[in-house]
This record gives sequence, structure tokens and C-alpha cells, in this order.
Amino acid sequence: MNNEQQGNAYLNPYLAGFLLGLTLLTSFLVLGTGLGASGGLARLAAWCGLCINPEQILNSEYFGAWGEQPLKYYLVFMLAGILLGGFVSAVVNRRVRIQTERGASYSAWKRLALALLGGIIAGFASRLARGCTSGMALTGTALLTTGGVAFLLATFAGGYLTAYMFRRQWHD
Repeated sequence: MNNEQQGNAYLNPYLAGFLLGLTLLTSFLVLGTGLGASGGLARLAAWCGLCINPEQILNSEYFGAWGEQPLKYYLVFMLAGILLGGFVSAVVNRRVRIQTERGASYSAWKRLALALLGGIIAGFASRLARGCTSGMALTGTALLTTGGVAFLLATFAGGYLTAYMFRRQWHD
């Protein structure tokens, strides 16, 4: 594939990390709080629930505390910005294409099913832990919290272990 077909080169990871750090710093300076994403998704779920059965959502111990306008929260706008920014970046760098990344031994449906299952587990766990990887790893580590550092180390250890266990699906 030539560069025209595969899109532009990726941003240098060191520069990307530095820019992410500046984004986190800006979030602290402007909003007085760090980064996160799962809170935005939970509030989007509450809004969807309000459209279907508002009485049940408003009486819910979990969703009810957010009231009748759960989308009026900074994490909702941060999540929208992440999605929009990622899409604009993909369009500008010619990386928009419909495809399923997978190894030859996995069908697209099996890969999508596993991705959905993993997303559901990660989403449930992030709400159970009251924070996602953005909140725990980035914000928690930036604040030098014990939980943030432990989470970051566990995430990398778990990622390397999982990659080792499932590496054959990508090398066939």
C-alpha cells in the first residue's frame, strides 16, 4: 500500500503524549478537574432512559441524582469533543474506511462480538470503579494517587498478558 491508500503517518507518540499532558493540564486549569469519558456515557444512557421511561430513571438511585437534564455536564461535552476530534483527525489524515481489524483465523463477526463483549465488561467495570482509564490512569497518575499509579501498572501488565495470550489471532 502506498501512503495515498493508507493515509498519512501517525503522530509521533512522544509528541502525542506531551499534547495529552497539556490537555490534562488545561482541563485542570479551566475546569478545575481532570479528564474522563465513562461519566459522559453514563449520562447519555440516563438521557436515553428519560426518553423511554422518565419516571423510572428519575426514581433510580443511580441515574435519578442527575435530574431531568443529565446531558448538562462537562464530561458529556468532553466525550463529544473526543468523538468529533477523532473523526476530524481521521478525515484530515485520510484514514476513514469501514473495516474490521482482525487476524485471518477470526471472522469479522467473531472479532466484533469479542470487541462488544470487552466493551461491555470495561464499561461496567469503569462505572463500578467510578472512573474509566482516562480518569484513573491519566488524572489519577497526574495527581500521584496510589490508586491511579496502581491502576496504570495493572493496566499495562494486563494488556501485555492479554496480548501474549491472544497474539496468534494476529499472526496467521
